[in-house]
Amino acid sequence: MRPRRAFYRLHLWTGWLIGIPLLFWTVSGLWMVARPIEEVRGKHLKAEPARLVLPAQVIAPQTNGRPILSAKLEQRPWGPQWSIDYADGGVGRSDPATGRYLKRLSLLEARQAALASYAGTAKLEALRLVAADKNPLELRRGRPAWEADFDDGTHVFIDADSGALLAVRTAQWRWFDFMWGLHIMDLQTREDTHHPILIVMAAFAGIGTILGLVLLPMASRRKREIKAP
Repeated sequence: MRPRRAFYRLHLWTGWLIGIPLLFWTVSGLWMVARPIEEVRGKHLKAEPARLVLPAQVIAPQTNGRPILSAKLEQRPWGPQWSIDYADGGVGRSDPATGRYLKRLSLLEARQAALASYAGTAKLEALRLVAADKNPLELRRGRPAWEADFDDGTHVFIDADSGALLAVRTAQWRWFDFMWGLHIMDLQTREDTHHPILIVMAAFAGIGTILGLVLLPMASRRKREIKAP
C-alpha cells in the first residue's frame, strides 16, 4: 500500500474516532469564552464588605489550646467578630468584646449573612444547611455551609462556622461549570484534568492533526501531477 493511501486511511479513522470529542471541545470552549468571566462569576452580585466597627475594648479570641494559623477581625451583620483559621484546617469565630467562642451560625444569622453578601435585587427563596461531605457540585469546598437560593437563579454559600462568603454561583456559572466538565471530559467531579480518556483522546487528536498536515502537501503534489500534460 502506498504511504499516501496508508496515511489517508489512518487520518480517516482517527477523524471518526476524535470527531465527537473535538465537537465537545469546540462547543464547550466557545461557550466558556462567549461571556465575560466576571459576569459568569457574579462579581456584580457580590456586596462590598461592611465597615468594621469595633467595641471599646478588643479581647483576643479564646482557642482553648487549639493551634491557630491566623485570626482577623471582620464585620458581620450582627456585629464584629474574630474569624479564626485553625492549624488543623478548621475555622471558627469568637466575640471580640469577650473573646468567647461563638457557635455555628443560626438560621437567622445565616439569612443575615446571605442578604448582606448579595448585591442583587432578587428575593431570597430558600435557605438550607449543607454538610461538609455533601457539598453540591457548585461549591466543592469541603466546608459546612448555608446555601441561600435567590429567585434570579443565584446561589450564595455562607460558611456555617465563620459566616464568611464562600461562593456566589449564578445560573451562568452552573452552565460554565457543566461546559468545563464537558471540556475536560469529567462531568462527575469537573476537576480531573489528568485521566486516561482525556489523555488518549488528546493524543489521537494530535495524531490526526499531524497526519492531516502530512497529507496536505501530498494531496497538492498529486493534483499538480494530474494537471500536468
